Amino acid sequence: MPPQNPPHTRRMRGFEPAAGLLKDRLRTAGESRGFAVTRLLTQWAEIVGDDIAANAVPVKIGYGRGGLGATLTLLTTGARAPMLEMQKDRIRDRVNACYGYAAIARVMITQTAATGFAEGQVAFGAAPAAETTKPSAEAVQAATEAARPVHDPGLRAALEALGQNVLTRSGQRKG
Repeated sequence: MPPQNPPHTRRMRGFEPAAGLLKDRLRTAGESRGFAVTRLLTQWAEIVGDDIAANAVPVKIGYGRGGLGATLTLLTTGARAPMLEMQKDRIRDRVNACYGYAAIARVMITQTAATGFAEGQVAFGAAPAAETTKPSAEAVQAATEAARPVHDPGLRAALEALGQNVLTRSGQRKG
């Protein structure tokens, strides 16, 4: 018997939503990591709250041999792990509310990825940049005078910039 061709699916005209094109691939990738409900990955901040989502990302859901109660593994940095440790019950309750039943029995906090180094890079939001102020004329003059005896022009320029930054910041602290 010859292999049957899959039924022809009609493509939309024009642009298609990216979510529709990637839906099957995301589901396959998520299910391989134990995420049967991809909503946990895509709406993590809404489920657990912005404060927890800024400090941790879900890495894996592992099921035990009995099949009852899974373990959710979260990835975080070392300094944030104790704070997340105290919020395990809150995280478990919110994730179970997403599933609609008590799917998660345990929450495990890790500082490295469960599978490999490439996936274990924590990519949390960066701290906001500090305001920069222009150095005063006095700070520029003092830094130039301090770096004048240096003969290497690259080193002299670096020392002038450092001196300007130090003098500008020390002036901000006094004021």
